[in-house]
Amino acid sequence: MSHQARIAFAGTPDFAVPALRVLLDHPATVAGVWTQPDRPAGRGRRPRPSPVKALAEAAGVPVHQPDTLTSPAGREALVAAAPDLLVVVAYGLLLPRPVLELPARGCVNLHASLLPRWRGAAPIQRAVMAGDQETGVCLMHMDAGLDTGPVYGCRRTPVAADDTGGSLHDRLAEQGAQLLGDNLDDLLAGVLTPEPQPAEGVTYARKLDKREARLDWSADAAVLARQVAAFNPWPVAETDWSGVRLRIWRAEARAEESTALPGTVTAVDAAGIDVACGRGTLRLHELQAPGGRRQPVDQFINGHALAVGARFH
Repeated sequence: MSHQARIAFAGTPDFAVPALRVLLDHPATVAGVWTQPDRPAGRGRRPRPSPVKALAEAAGVPVHQPDTLTSPAGREALVAAAPDLLVVVAYGLLLPRPVLELPARGCVNLHASLLPRWRGAAPIQRAVMAGDQETGVCLMHMDAGLDTGPVYGCRRTPVAADDTGGSLHDRLAEQGAQLLGDNLDDLLAGVLTPEPQPAEGVTYARKLDKREARLDWSADAAVLARQVAAFNPWPVAETDWSGVRLRIWRAEARAEESTALPGTVTAVDAAGIDVACGRGTLRLHELQAPGGRRQPVDQFINGHALAVGARFH
């Protein structure tokens, strides 16, 4: 490439921030950053800029926040930026064909799974919920499909027993940024050839729904433990106790069977709160009552009259 390379970046949440830092540290020009419009957040519901916008503004990079890129007006600033490469990381808006065809080197995306497994909106949490032993992040050349483009490369990571959706999110964000940095010069030079995704092993990671947070105590304890882990830090697993909604932040599955009805508390001590399940027992280690903070179980039981025989629903 004979001229100074120009890169555009499209991303919104924390997951995209490490990748943007890689671009800001590169000699190429970051011609602009595209991110979703500010959203109401916090108790005051005041508009809050995305993490990507905050970093871009601090770096002095032009920021664009169209509601859509599907109209010519929404794409106007991107056309004017004339990027050689568009890097997309958790942007959250549809990229129509005219955008995909705009950069000379195309559009690349970091996706937090080992494609073609877990295409879609929530690959990290779905991997945890499914009990996957390994996951990763892939650098993909974007096409018109849903995470169907050919892949330049992947980074793999084991899913540890104590991993949560949050810990995997942070690890994959950093590994994805490293993957991007390792390939950026070759992407700009146009010397990389991506490999088509396998036709076998395709699964879809549907978007998280807050209604999925409710624990069904008739399920296997191992399934519930994975649900708790996957939904930490959002939307956080929930259960009802005496009309109070409790949030469950950490738990572990235990093999002990109980004759008690599912949802019945069978033990309460500093080691944990044991709850009978359809199969096995779920031991709760960290809980949160309405209006309170997250508490380890020893602190929680000191402040709440939870006893053996209580029922969770």
